[in-house]
Amino acid sequence: FQWSSPPEAIERFKSQEIWFPPPQFYEFCRLCNFSSLGELQKFSSARALEGCECWMPVMLTAPDGFIQLLPGDELYPEDPDYTGEKKMVMSTDKKIEDLMKEGGVFHRIVIKNMNNLAVYVNVQAKYKHINPLMINCDNLDYNSRL
Repeated sequence: FQWSSPPEAIERFKSQEIWFPPPQFYEFCRLCNFSSLGELQKFSSARALEGCECWMPVMLTAPDGFIQLLPGDELYPEDPDYTGEKKMVMSTDKKIEDLMKEGGVFHRIVIKNMNNLAVYVNVQAKYKHINPLMINCDNLDYNSRL
């Protein structure tokens, strides 16, 4: 066990010292908005009664990786499979780079491999929540349209 701040954990993830799944990567990126535990507690207390949104990431398979689409993303389906009963699989022949260049409304986690993740968000968070910082583990620049 080792205690790490969110930015330190992300750096350790980037250097492949540790691994955590995409949802936790997303949350670490969100925690990077706060410089102290006190600041996080203040934010949490202020928005605690605002509500929450039910999320289910939808996986989009591309030839060179995956994209976890989240609510608000322009590619997110209108009727996502919240139960797993539909066995919804989305795929494309387009490469991730092309999807990113063509897109304009992002709320997604791009997955090139286990240690190469990137978070892209330019939608307004609901219920006074805060968006994650957009962090890219491979340093490619898809931010030109954000």
